[in-house]
Amino acid sequence: MATTLIDNNTDAARHEGGVTADPIRAYLNGIGKHRLITAAEEVNLAKAIEAGLFAEVRLTDPTRPVHDERLRRDLEIVGREGRRAKDQLLKANLRLVVSIAKRYTGRGVSLLDLIQEGNLGLIRAVEKFDYTKGFKFSTYATWWIRQAITRAMADQARTIRIPAHTVEQINKMTRVRRELMVSLGREPRHDEIAAELGVEPFRVLELMSYDTEPVSLDQPVGDDRNTPLSDILRCPEDEQPGETTSYVMLRREVNDVLTSLSAREQGVLRLRFGIDDGRQRTLEEVGKAFGLSRERVRQIEKLTLHKLRHLAEADRLAEYAC
Repeated sequence: MATTLIDNNTDAARHEGGVTADPIRAYLNGIGKHRLITAAEEVNLAKAIEAGLFAEVRLTDPTRPVHDERLRRDLEIVGREGRRAKDQLLKANLRLVVSIAKRYTGRGVSLLDLIQEGNLGLIRAVEKFDYTKGFKFSTYATWWIRQAITRAMADQARTIRIPAHTVEQINKMTRVRRELMVSLGREPRHDEIAAELGVEPFRVLELMSYDTEPVSLDQPVGDDRNTPLSDILRCPEDEQPGETTSYVMLRREVNDVLTSLSAREQGVLRLRFGIDDGRQRTLEEVGKAFGLSRERVRQIEKLTLHKLRHLAEADRLAEYAC
């Protein structure tokens, strides 16, 4: 019944929005008819929902069949009241879903679809809400709504699927970066973002590299916009199977050797030589990532390479040298 209620709202919005009407406005007009409720009403509704769930479980328990007709009728009444209470609590919080969904627009999923996913999270929140904890329902429901929306974005918005927990980290990084830009009055450095997140600077760079979309080879480029990107990309020579296998093995050996270094030493080398993504960074770029001067980065790089040359583990890389 709850899902039908929400589906009807969004479907009606899409239908009304066919040619001339704004589907979002139609949806907002629909849910705006449901009045907001007080904290005391939330508790009363939650109690009715809890009682209704108990009644339904009792009625459907095959190990304890209800033979008494009067008891059965009473349980059915409590069950119906619980379902009505659930619908009322849902209706009263549909606007909360909209306010949260609006924060995630412009990321590849339409606002109506974000609302639909958020509504599913709202349903879950209603089912899990524990009124005895003393929290307002909206505070509790916000987490479930956000969770549903971000998971849907992870599945739908990207050409290459990224795990939901990584999408959540990307969203958190984006929010922290925006907050730092406001407080600092400038673009924050990678190390400043990393400090706020409690991670290493190269993890911030890694998350930033994930927060991109693939580019089509058919995308037009150039001044005339008539040349497909594939026409100007150099096609590498075909690799031999043995060469590919050696490259994979070399990457594995390099990563093993790097584990003997400190986190900062690893980060500097990974960025300077493009070990993770193939793009070599300048001394200045690495300095910005770690909050260091160009000269200090150069010193760390030199000392770290010297250390590697004297590590026993590094001898394993000699066989890959040309």
